[in-house]
Amino acid sequence: MHHLIIGAGPAGVRAAETLRKLDGQAKITLIDGEGEAPYSRMAIPYYLSGKIDEQGTWLHRPVDFYAENAIDLVPGRVASVDAGAKTVTLEDGRSLAYDKLLLASGARAVNPPVEGLDGDLVHHCWTIDDARRIAQLAHEGARVVLMGAGFIGSIILESLVARGADLTVVEIEDRMVPRMLDETAGSMLKRWCEKKGVKVLTSTRIGGVYEGGGELNIALSTGEAIKADLLVVAAGVTPNIECMHGTGVESRSGVVVNSRMETSLPDVWAAGDCAEGCDFSTGDLSTLAIQPVAVEQARVAAQNMAGIATEYHCALPMNVLETLGLITTSFGKHDGLQTGERATALDEEQWRYIRLEFHDGKLIGAQTAGHVNMIGCLRGLIQGRMPLGPWKDILLREPHRVAEAYVDLSRGVS
Repeated sequence: MHHLIIGAGPAGVRAAETLRKLDGQAKITLIDGEGEAPYSRMAIPYYLSGKIDEQGTWLHRPVDFYAENAIDLVPGRVASVDAGAKTVTLEDGRSLAYDKLLLASGARAVNPPVEGLDGDLVHHCWTIDDARRIAQLAHEGARVVLMGAGFIGSIILESLVARGADLTVVEIEDRMVPRMLDETAGSMLKRWCEKKGVKVLTSTRIGGVYEGGGELNIALSTGEAIKADLLVVAAGVTPNIECMHGTGVESRSGVVVNSRMETSLPDVWAAGDCAEGCDFSTGDLSTLAIQPVAVEQARVAAQNMAGIATEYHCALPMNVLETLGLITTSFGKHDGLQTGERATALDEEQWRYIRLEFHDGKLIGAQTAGHVNMIGCLRGLIQGRMPLGPWKDILLREPHRVAEAYVDLSRGVS
C-alpha cells in the first residue's frame, strides 16, 4: 500500500505521522513543494520577531524524524494528478504512482490588482523564504508599509514592530480585521495599535507602488504618497488546487470533502487550507484556514485512508488574535442572524468589549476584545449548542457573566 501526500505542512505531516502509527509496513511519501524542512507557517512571525530561530519553525527536530519513520520526503511541486491512472506528475517530469492520495497542498498568498507589487522591495510573509527576505529589509528604523490589516496582517504587524520598524498599516476596509471583528472591536484594535506607535490608515487603498533609488513610493487612494524601504503584502490567500484541474473533482474555492475528508474521486482525500468542508455555524461548505482545523482534518483523513472509519464533525469558525498585547477573538456566527438577539458591553478605559449573538435560546456566536478568561467558555457554549434557559436573559443584560453561565450549564444547573 502506497500513501502519497501532496504537501508537507502541518496537515501533511500529521497525516504521515498518523498513517505510520496505524500501519508500520505501508509506503508513505510526503511531497514538499517548498524544498524546506517541513515547518509550521504559524511559527513564522515568531522567527521574524527573533523569538525563535529557523529550526524553531520545524514540525520535527531533528529533521531525521522522516527517515527514521520510513516517510519518504520528496522535494518538488506537483503539476498534475491523473486520478484514473493513480499517478502524480511533478513539474520536473517525475511521475509517482499511489494507491491512496491525500491533497494537503495548503494555500498561497495572492496579490491584489495593484501596479508595482512585483518589485524587489515588495514581499509577502507567507513562507519561511519570505520571512528571510523581510528580515533583511525590516531592520531597526526601516520604513515599512503593511498592506492589509486582516488576521494574517495583524499577526505580521506584531513581528514588524518587534524588529523596530517604523510601521504604517494600510487597510482598505473601515476597520482592522474586518472579517473577524465588528466596527467597535476593529476600531478599538486600531486605536490600540496607534497607542503603541503604529500608524494605521483604514478606508484607504494602495493605488500603485513605484520603486526607484533604493526606496518605494506608495500612492494612496487619499491622494497622499508614502516613502518606504519595504512593502509587506498581506491581502489574502487562495487554496492550492491547480494540480487537481482536469481530474473532475468537485471543487468550489477549495476541493469539496465529506465528513470522512473524502473528495468526489475514489481513493483521494483532502485536508487543510485546500479542503472545503462543513462549517459548524452555517452547515454550508467553507474553507477554515486555521492550523488546528487542518491537523484534525488530516488525522481523520489518515485514519480513513488506513481503513478506520472516522468522521470529522463540522469545524467551528474560531479566531484568537494577539496584537501588541491586546487579545481579540471571534467564534461561530460572530455577526449574528437577523432573527436573533444580541448583547454587547463596552469598557473603553479598560480596552474591553464583548458581543454575544443568540438564536433559538442558544449562543451561536461571539466576539471579544480584552476578555482572555472567556475564550474556553464561549467555545464550549457555542460548540456544545447548550440550551441557555434562564441564562439567556441574564446574559442579554450582563454579557460579562459568560463564565458563570458555562459552569452552571456544564453542571446541568439552569
